[in-house]
Amino acid sequence: MEFNFLMPTEIYFGEDVILKNKGVFSALGSKALVVTGKSSAKKNGSYDDVKEALSKTKVEHLLFDEVEENPSLETIEKGCNIGRKNLVDFVIGIGGGSPMDAAKAIAVFIKNTEVNKDNIFNQGKLESIPVVAVATTSGTGSEVTQYSIVTSNKDKTKRNLGQSVFPEVAFLDSRYTFDLPYNITVNTAIDAFTHLVEGYLNTNSTYMSDLYGEKGFELFKFCFEKLVRKELDAEFRSKVMMASTMAGIQIAQTGTSLPHGMGYPLTYFKGLPHGLANGVLTIEYLKSFKEQTRIKRMLSMLGLGHLGELDTILKCLIDVEIDITIEEINEYSKNFISNKDKLKNHTEEVSLGDIVAIYSKSLL
Repeated sequence: MEFNFLMPTEIYFGEDVILKNKGVFSALGSKALVVTGKSSAKKNGSYDDVKEALSKTKVEHLLFDEVEENPSLETIEKGCNIGRKNLVDFVIGIGGGSPMDAAKAIAVFIKNTEVNKDNIFNQGKLESIPVVAVATTSGTGSEVTQYSIVTSNKDKTKRNLGQSVFPEVAFLDSRYTFDLPYNITVNTAIDAFTHLVEGYLNTNSTYMSDLYGEKGFELFKFCFEKLVRKELDAEFRSKVMMASTMAGIQIAQTGTSLPHGMGYPLTYFKGLPHGLANGVLTIEYLKSFKEQTRIKRMLSMLGLGHLGELDTILKCLIDVEIDITIEEINEYSKNFISNKDKLKNHTEEVSLGDIVAIYSKSLL
């Protein structure tokens, strides 16, 4: 047995963890850049908790609250310029995947003054200033991964920044998710589930990564039942956040696979939320496997007997109607299959026809 396992992020999970562990902030520096979206962090109480913790530890902060969904490199540069000008010591990302991913990218840009939106993808290994992640959704897992997914308008797609930026600390308090609308709760939960699936059915999976995937599936047995019944109580919120974090730890070791890469054009060109873009492709992706042994094991942990039962659950939760043509599917498929890096995590040989079939059967 041989494997590598790296998880340098310190995780604080539970109620009031930010205020209970406020000393984390002063240990990282005396001035922070807080990176959020326009309003959600202010509404759910997470920003108030961070402000109070920073105040009590005498850490100054500046607020950059302009992160959009699927943050662009232009936004990253704007946040970076504020951080550089004010000589911040570390970055705090508060929100779902977009603010946390933006915080990581901004931290890289601040540290490396020669980096900009036009040359970031041509860089070697770069360091960043420290990042603290405060998750306010349960889906992305970005609080425990090294990935930063950004939108490159020049390339007309979402892509990984290409740098490894694990947050120093992740604060996970499910209270911040209590008021999330049902549709966002579903979208983000589906994202977490697809992380579990793609990490488990992956060329990089190991005994250690499987531990997180399998425990995540056991939690999703409960979470799917609650989602279908629309019973979004405190127990559900806590367990789906834990499942999301486990999925994040898993894909930090393995990476994702076909649905994530295939979902990016659906988000960029069709405006489909990231979790739904992955989820709508998942059943046909699973059907495409010639070897079904691990899929059957996964279904067993979910308390399901066959793929049709999982399909029923996902159809109950996902209602995707987008205007897409076979010509667009062919274009997306050709672009996807031409990038061998997007195929290397899939455990079987895959052809252009296979990719076209997954798109077509899922969307037409």
